[in-house]
Amino acid sequence: MKVLVDILDSEVMFGMGVPDSLSLVKETKPISKSALSLKEDLKEAAKDVYLHKQGALKLKTAKELLDEL
Repeated sequence: MKVLVDILDSEVMFGMGVPDSLSLVKETKPISKSALSLKEDLKEAAKDVYLHKQGALKLKTAKELLDEL
């Protein structure tokens, strides 16, 4: 299981040390805000595709997207 914890920049050294001291934690690594944003965007896109396949959401075609440009 993965757990994301948001730590204040001023406390990052302490905050990263706490999980490392626990034997049940496999790995700790920082994640950038842009990577987190990308993860959330992909999660939302996957949800939209699922809803589209269920018929609950109509997505634009590639042509419609290109026409907007």
